Amino acid sequence: MKVLQRFSALPAMDGDGVNINRISDFEQLRFDPYLMIDEIKSDDEQDFIGGFPPHPHRGVETFTYIRKGGFEHRDQLGNVKPIRAGDVQWMSTGRGVVHSEMPLADAQEGLHGFQIWLNMPAKDKMRAPIYQDSLNQHKPQVSNEHGATLFALAGAWGFNHNPVDIHAAIDGLAGNGAIADLTLKPYGHGTLNLERFKTVCVYIYQGELHYIDKQGLRETAGAGQFAVLDALDVCHFQAEDKGAGLLILAGNSINESIVQMGPFVMNTQAEIDQALRDYQQGLFGQII
Repeated sequence: MKVLQRFSALPAMDGDGVNINRISDFEQLRFDPYLMIDEIKSDDEQDFIGGFPPHPHRGVETFTYIRKGGFEHRDQLGNVKPIRAGDVQWMSTGRGVVHSEMPLADAQEGLHGFQIWLNMPAKDKMRAPIYQDSLNQHKPQVSNEHGATLFALAGAWGFNHNPVDIHAAIDGLAGNGAIADLTLKPYGHGTLNLERFKTVCVYIYQGELHYIDKQGLRETAGAGQFAVLDALDVCHFQAEDKGAGLLILAGNSINESIVQMGPFVMNTQAEIDQALRDYQQGLFGQII
């Protein structure tokens, strides 16, 4: 695989004092349609026990994936769902969602999970919200003989030169977004078929990964690194002796300028101002 740009996750804090590692780009949109990747990874409950009390969103899609521990999700639409290890959840917030995400009381062995934000096209930002999760649904995965296992989280995925191997339980993300968790055993490797996408990115959450930079030099990236790949190049993933765990994000650019303010992502400042007024006037609804 060929890396065009590489970023390092930065420590941040959100919600009620939750410590996270964050990759974000709301200005240059270098990984459009993706805007932000937050990773929570800690065995110390003080890093996440405060959770994310009720807060609004408009004009953005949030995609949550839990690898260890869990959250309880509540929203004004009436959804009350425990999101546990192996589960994913997608909210296309449209004109407005109010939700909370609080650690599950029975998840006491730490927490490892991700929330990913995708932009929405201007034409969809004021549509009704859409909610989906993978609870009680088949969670598709496929492995090869080289120590690679792909867990499809959203969209359709081809693995080892097959056009389409598996379909995730969740589909319909903005920008034809597709998300997967790829794990590689020590020196494991595998090839993904991603030619149909304009944007392909990888976030390394454990281990190390070989790649070729745009000067043609061989490099290695480790945990907390985020790379934008050349979507036209063969996406072959090769681990080091530590193995690797990767989030693969693929999609097609929306190519629209945005204005972001906290949980609102719109196309103009006037639309942000309207979102603030609507929320302050209670038009987003309330969690019951």
